[in-house]
Amino acid sequence: MKAILVSRHGGPEVLEYTDVDAPVPGEGQLLVDVSFAGVNFIDTYFRSGTYPSEPPYIPGTEGCGRVVDDPRGEIAPGTLVAWHDAPGSYAEQVAVDRNRLVAVPEGVAPEVAASMLLQGMTSHYLLHGVRETDPGDTMVVTAGAGGVGLILTQMAAAEEATVYSVVSTDEKERLAYEAGAAKVFRYGPSLAEEIKAENGGRGVDVVYDGVGKDTFEMCLGVARPRGLVCSFGSASGDVEPFKIQELKSHGALFLTRPSLAHYVATDDEFLMRAQAVTRAVEDGTVKIRVNPPYELKNARQAHEDLQARRTTGSVVLAV
Repeated sequence: MKAILVSRHGGPEVLEYTDVDAPVPGEGQLLVDVSFAGVNFIDTYFRSGTYPSEPPYIPGTEGCGRVVDDPRGEIAPGTLVAWHDAPGSYAEQVAVDRNRLVAVPEGVAPEVAASMLLQGMTSHYLLHGVRETDPGDTMVVTAGAGGVGLILTQMAAAEEATVYSVVSTDEKERLAYEAGAAKVFRYGPSLAEEIKAENGGRGVDVVYDGVGKDTFEMCLGVARPRGLVCSFGSASGDVEPFKIQELKSHGALFLTRPSLAHYVATDDEFLMRAQAVTRAVEDGTVKIRVNPPYELKNARQAHEDLQARRTTGSVVLAV
């Protein structure tokens, strides 16, 4: 079968479109024909070696496709399913844990289903895991027009929270407003003060930051005393070491660096979050914007565009 193979750590150039052996499902797994594979920033961390990975390997963990065979006979062949944690998803076939997939409802497009779970469940645990979101909460969302940023904004706005989104272009500003942001800002040296001025001169309750190194100081400066800074991504690089006393000087801030894996640690928690996301997509609470799909053989271009922030919304590979 055709797949993308990473034979060594490096930039997008190490993504090789080639022939590999088809996967053999293990105990508790299903074999699935992949229709679309989700492309996420975490894939670039594994590819580059920023996160531990052992080449050669097939990247990608998220996607949507049709069941080929269920050894237990419980899921009919041809059933459309979506998943977020099946290593090797940049391929024509993948083995998926039967307890870590969901059926895709009619009316949800496969390319949407392929990109809804990882970013959708990330948004869900940020709002209902890291902390509980209440009506009237104020929050800053950096990378506001990215895949997580747009979903997070929609979910938060639906719960009557006030979202201040931060983006880099006019087009991304438009998308952030469409998602429900109360006010959209651009990156700059006075960003924290601009947001606080819009928020009545006060800091915000929580900052959701997926950028990392370039925005960390701003995040500390824009949170209210005893507010929360949630650093859940590092698109610009890892946050550099800092003195913990800085949290006190900014008003006794709370700081967390969460990951999705710790908030879907059990099958029950996975199902709760996956079903919540699927319902939100099905009923229109969340509209997932999908960047025009790339062909599987063009995975390198997809990674280049994602890292250069030339994409908006979710990124998928058409298999």
